[in-house]
Amino acid sequence: MAEKTQISQYDKLTKTPIPKLIIQLAIPTVLSMLITNIYNLADTAFVGMLGTSASGAVGVVFGFMSVIQAMGFMFGQGSGSIISRLLGAKQDKEATKTASTGFFCALAVGLILEILGFVFRRQLVLLLGSTETIAPYAETYITYILLAAPFMTASFVLNNILRYEGKASIAMIGLMTGGILNIGMDPLFMFVFGMGIAGAGLATGLSQCISFTILLYMFLSGKTSSKITIREVSADPKYIGNICTTGLPSMLRQGLTSLATVMLNGQAAAYGDAAVAALSIVSRIMFLVMSVGLGIGQGFQPVSAFNYGAKKYSRVRSAYRFTLTLAQAVVTFGAIVVFICSGSLIGVFRDDPQVIEIGTRALRLQCVTILFMPLCMITEMLFQSTGKKLGASILSSLRSGAFFIPAVLILPRIRGLYGVQEAQPVAYVLAFIPAIIFAFRFFRNLPEG
Repeated sequence: MAEKTQISQYDKLTKTPIPKLIIQLAIPTVLSMLITNIYNLADTAFVGMLGTSASGAVGVVFGFMSVIQAMGFMFGQGSGSIISRLLGAKQDKEATKTASTGFFCALAVGLILEILGFVFRRQLVLLLGSTETIAPYAETYITYILLAAPFMTASFVLNNILRYEGKASIAMIGLMTGGILNIGMDPLFMFVFGMGIAGAGLATGLSQCISFTILLYMFLSGKTSSKITIREVSADPKYIGNICTTGLPSMLRQGLTSLATVMLNGQAAAYGDAAVAALSIVSRIMFLVMSVGLGIGQGFQPVSAFNYGAKKYSRVRSAYRFTLTLAQAVVTFGAIVVFICSGSLIGVFRDDPQVIEIGTRALRLQCVTILFMPLCMITEMLFQSTGKKLGASILSSLRSGAFFIPAVLILPRIRGLYGVQEAQPVAYVLAFIPAIIFAFRFFRNLPEG
């Protein structure tokens, strides 16, 4: 029975028409991303009721959550990409070894982050960009995120492996359940139980643990092609290194996003809590717009990896073209809607005239320049899913690293608060040209077939 299911999954990923296959895989991923981002936005909106400093704290702690995500994505995308290619080559036992190693490594790294975070909690929130008035709220909120850190890193691994196996609908169940529970628990803990920002942190941490439990059950109950078992964990540094280097582009992307958030908060802090809160709200809204395009791209990854492993290169080409076209259309539509409603959207999260003024300009700038992002994003995913580690790492380090860091350091010196608002849009535009060059070279060298 298990062998029959494996053959069926192989046929599905190598024979289903590309548009139908990518849409099938993308829909549950897009829904998961939307629910995840909606509960992040709900979290921001509920905390915004407590004041501007509390609202800023959520943005500050988001930088640390990006670090957790970076670690989880390194092991998750790394092991997932390898597993998909192994399954495409019909090497199922090796896929289980990779899944088990990636999972337990992520769990261990999450535990290390938790311990270090508690030891240096005050220094951590200040490093993340807290002002003195934001810091007490940030310390309270991050406490619960730290407690959930091992489960969060491991959840990213489980989710990514499921996606790369072509089982995005199963992954959706865990993520959506946690997200919906978070939306319900936020007002319950914050206002009914009177916990304030501690309630928001508890709701987020608890929902992440529930998601972890559901995702792990999928592996333990035999619903997956690869398995999770401690007996199959490899202690070979080369084996672990292969997972890490394959997942390095994701770690760079998420890690640099975290660094970008910290640096942006640090620059914004010079202009007061309103600036920190405004840019925090903008980042959450724009991530919602990008999440749909990202979800479509994540539907593309297993198709690209599996067919590359099966040497069906024409399907890789077709999948890239279709995914790019669809992601560009969706992101463009979302950006237009957000641009038109920008002032009202900021006001939903924090009804403070200064926050609305600062946030509206930053939001509109990002709506215009985010149109350059789909090609960058899909090309990064193409390189990572096909095992092109160096190219994927270079592309991942540009947008939030090589281009953003100089922009966020230089522009505020020249343009003041305007420069803080303009740093991210400038990085979006600059990252577009290298992505075109990398994509052209990849397909020029890809064999026919």
